[in-house]
Amino acid sequence: MDHSLPLDGASLVWPWALPFLGILLSIAAGPLLLAKVWHAHYGKIVLAWAVLTLVPLAIVHGPAPALATVLQVLLSDYVSFILLLFVLYTVAGGILISGRIRTRPWTNLGILALGTALASFVGTTGASLILVRPLIRANAWRRHNVHVVVFFIFLAGNIGGALTPLGDPPLFVGFLLGVDFLWPAQNLWLQTLIVAVPVLVTFFVVDLWLFRDETASVEPAAEPLRIRGLINLLLFAAIIAAILGSSAWKPGIAFHVYKTELQLQNVVRDAVLVVIAVASLVLTRDEHRAANGFTWEPIREVAILFAGIFVAIAPVMAMLQAGPNGAFAFLLQAVTARDGTPHEAAYFWLTGALSAFLDNTPTYVIFFELAGGDARQLMGPLAGTLAAISMGAVYMGALTYIGNAPNLIVRAIAEERGIAMPNFFAYMLLASLVLIPLFALLTLLPISPLLKLG
Repeated sequence: MDHSLPLDGASLVWPWALPFLGILLSIAAGPLLLAKVWHAHYGKIVLAWAVLTLVPLAIVHGPAPALATVLQVLLSDYVSFILLLFVLYTVAGGILISGRIRTRPWTNLGILALGTALASFVGTTGASLILVRPLIRANAWRRHNVHVVVFFIFLAGNIGGALTPLGDPPLFVGFLLGVDFLWPAQNLWLQTLIVAVPVLVTFFVVDLWLFRDETASVEPAAEPLRIRGLINLLLFAAIIAAILGSSAWKPGIAFHVYKTELQLQNVVRDAVLVVIAVASLVLTRDEHRAANGFTWEPIREVAILFAGIFVAIAPVMAMLQAGPNGAFAFLLQAVTARDGTPHEAAYFWLTGALSAFLDNTPTYVIFFELAGGDARQLMGPLAGTLAAISMGAVYMGALTYIGNAPNLIVRAIAEERGIAMPNFFAYMLLASLVLIPLFALLTLLPISPLLKLG
């Protein structure tokens, strides 16, 4: 998979990143400062930033390189990215968990632990969609329930997806680039435990403390749990088969769409994902989705926002790919030690910091290629570097709402259910307070021979 862009990143200067910064600031500040305007017109705002990226690029560097660059980012990265999220959203939305358990801190802890474990098998998006509604329903009667959803985003929406390529889109891209399917599970399980277990313990302590004040509220009666729409579990297996098949089948046939190369196996995979989504809609009873409160608005919002992000990020990616000749050479130099060897701690923190704001999938690709782009080397002598890139992309996607798509989806669902989720900056502050000390711990502890951070 060639992710080099037609646009010459060495010819770009840092102001080309301003539209990208603008779209991030709009996503962060719009719902906070102009909530009604944002929710009514976010598509137009995102389109405006995309136009402010495309038009100047076309004027200064010519229409052909500008169009080829944006098309490559959209067709090679965005389409597969959003189709995977779409099919996971559709299939997970067809699984109805009805009934209501009694809400206690230990039952919430169990749901969050289940979501963390499930994320690596059905994806962070799938785990989030299957469990977030029952979790919200169980805690709807409480005065203090925002923290439950926030910690759920940390765990089921991000950290739990670190063990397979199905768990999180960056690892899926790594799988397509040649990383073995079981490599993340074999090499990241200890680090994932070191992060996930303290987050679960922190949640339990916070929830136990806040639960003391819920005595004035009346909890609805518990109802037996039932799982419906089980056909969608088979469709999850079909999703896995489609992804594995696209890696195993290499016919060597490619199509070109205005200088963008599309491999046949990837086109077939994406087509199969669409068929699976349609099958889920046909085979699942409408009342199951209705009972789930299923709507297309959360995935529609994610699709629009990330379309704008992927367009605006194109010049940023080109500048990063220019390496020492690009405007962001100072970032790239930071990941190499004086003796020329990779600096794992720098890879971890830079991949993570950029993943929190640039989206973790393209950031993973950039640093994967920066580290040489050879999957065999990265799984062997450079395994610590690959582990650092993988952990930074997956774990630190939890630091902002835009770090990973499930973050936005869960927030949208929670707000639809009347939960007053924290704004962009409040969420980022809370996430930083909980998670950054644990990331620092990963940096300081020599927790495995494959990852010598620090």
